[in-house]
Amino acid sequence: MLPMALAATAGHAAAMERGVAITDPAILQRLDNAGLSLGKLLGADANRSGAELFALPSMGPLQAATDRDFNSYVLEHRDDLDRLHLFDRDALNAPGTRFSLTGIVNRMDRAYVSPAECGEIRLIYRPIANSDSPNKEAPPSRLPMTLNLVVKAMPASTSDATCAELARRWLALADQPPTTERAAMLTASGGALEWVTREAIDRIEIDVQIARASADVNDFEGRADYLMKVFRYDGKNFEESPLENQIDTARIQADARLAADFRQWLLDPVRIADLDRGTIVLPDRFLASSAINVTPAHDDLNSKARALFTDDDIAAALAKASANAPLENLQSPAGFMHRLNDMTCSGCHQTRAIGGFHLPGMERPGWAAGAVVVAASPHFFGDQERRRDILIAFRDGRAPDFTRGFSARPQAHRANELTGTTYVNGWGAVCDAGAAPDKSFTSWTCAEGLMCQASGAKDSRAGFCFPKSN
Repeated sequence: MLPMALAATAGHAAAMERGVAITDPAILQRLDNAGLSLGKLLGADANRSGAELFALPSMGPLQAATDRDFNSYVLEHRDDLDRLHLFDRDALNAPGTRFSLTGIVNRMDRAYVSPAECGEIRLIYRPIANSDSPNKEAPPSRLPMTLNLVVKAMPASTSDATCAELARRWLALADQPPTTERAAMLTASGGALEWVTREAIDRIEIDVQIARASADVNDFEGRADYLMKVFRYDGKNFEESPLENQIDTARIQADARLAADFRQWLLDPVRIADLDRGTIVLPDRFLASSAINVTPAHDDLNSKARALFTDDDIAAALAKASANAPLENLQSPAGFMHRLNDMTCSGCHQTRAIGGFHLPGMERPGWAAGAVVVAASPHFFGDQERRRDILIAFRDGRAPDFTRGFSARPQAHRANELTGTTYVNGWGAVCDAGAAPDKSFTSWTCAEGLMCQASGAKDSRAGFCFPKSN
């Protein structure tokens, strides 16, 4: 049974997604059957199996790059294979495995990356094994993988539409009952999903639990490893691409000229301000095209990147940037390094995920029972108030405020609905358990009656709010 505080949060989560996400499994199933299936959007039949989709010519580069990285992982961990459970590629490629739509997320808050397209809309799919099996002993079950089909929120072909109109349509969803009859209206003319088409596709992002180690609750050596990759659509094929802000520290450290270039670029006052706001976008020359995300993160996530900077360099850069305008989040070298990690794909996904995923989606009736209580992670729900605030600004014709706090702690001025919950300072909230106070984390406190208790990881700043009696 869930603790009372967490159970209340689970109920609260359904309200938090209003106007910014669609997670109701009945509506998603209707949409999946009504033109938003992965197969249909990839230009194939709606009921194609996963293996058939990966065999499409456009998916060839994706299949090849993913197989290469998977095989490299197996080779690298060949001495540990006896205790690792590898992702079941046979199940993924079985004839009865199909991708199911498990979430649709409005990301107009990312319009700072693609202002002409008003940001993005993300369709999140999960592979379902035994999807067509009538055998009650082997009911449909989800494989530990997500595939995000990212589309432009406002494609160039929609010349008469505006960001304001799209935001209005999404926000209007909050006033509409979540009935399955509304699924068809979402994709019809005037609907929030009208412009989600094949022509609007920008890229595919994959996150797959490539391996997990057996462990009991007291075995802190247990882990799960996740392979993360991005493939941009060039109009013909999905080509392997750098992961946004995923710093390739090994390659940078091995190249003195590139390391100097990286330090000079990042420590510029303009870049420091962007990093503080959470809107920085690093050039491709500094980025990796693949990442293995380890959960839980036992090692200091900043250790590799920290080798590229000294605290004196960071302190001087922060002082120079703050002379132009006050910084909200970066008040110390520790805050700088935490934000730098926070902006990477792997660092973000190691922040309060559910089994390594931020939107695993809710179980559908008939699927094998799982442990998912709500559709998404605390990280996801903690950011909804900020995203909705940005949509309201678009709708009202105001300049959106794209700034954000750290992934684990929403901005205080955008947390009116979150105070006292696991997202901010309630039971289970992330707090600052550092041995010494740090100005970057002064707001990471716990509500009355709770205290910050260290998580046990080597990153000693991370703790959780639990009752003092615990």
